[in-house]
Amino acid sequence: MFGFFKKKAVKKTITFNYESVAVDMHSHVLPGIDDGAQTPAESIVLIRKMMELGIKKIIATPHIMIDFYRNDRESITNALNILKAELKKENIVIDIEAAAEHYFDETFEARINNHQLMTMGDNYVLFEFSFISLPPNYIPVVEKLKSLGYRPILAHPERYTYMTLEQYKNLHDWGCDFQLNTISLTGYYGKEVKAMAEQLIDNQLIDFISSDMHHPRHVAAFRDALRTTYIEKLLFDYPLKNKMLL
Repeated sequence: MFGFFKKKAVKKTITFNYESVAVDMHSHVLPGIDDGAQTPAESIVLIRKMMELGIKKIIATPHIMIDFYRNDRESITNALNILKAELKKENIVIDIEAAAEHYFDETFEARINNHQLMTMGDNYVLFEFSFISLPPNYIPVVEKLKSLGYRPILAHPERYTYMTLEQYKNLHDWGCDFQLNTISLTGYYGKEVKAMAEQLIDNQLIDFISSDMHHPRHVAAFRDALRTTYIEKLLFDYPLKNKMLL
């Protein structure tokens, strides 16, 4: 009976945005080439919302995965050109580039050896692990990337629930930067991922933040992340590298 008298939770007012970060360097806004936006119109919806939240530059990073999304430089460039034409048609002015989110599968090391990676900024390479298990050769591959002049960035480390904080620290010490999905801080992927995201921030292991934008539900979570104390810490008291990609 006392349930009627419970106070309704009040959402924290948003008083800032992502303007200080400026660059969103992990998103799936290129139309029709992976599990992100499927049409130019869908891409425009996502981009408008990102701009409203303070993003000044977008680096689109479609998946390159041998089993699902066999993208390459040609397919990614074609999709980028289609999107740029749509942006021009809609009179939307934003700096937009393309790289890729490379999946650490059996073809990843061959792509490194053959210089087939899609990079951003000063030769940064965004890659992701499987969500099931850690590749046994991940340290040698990171070493190889570094030796060839690449600057590796591990996408959304907080989502690999099989990894320990010590493994993260070791990988970071080997010279691999980490990119956090800000929506992880809202609990979007679950409590365990949220807790690891907070641990990584507390241990100064995050170098880049981004939206990993795929669809409108991510837009809402990207905005809701601005209500968290940890995003406030990242935006105002943390040496993020996003602006190096301007």
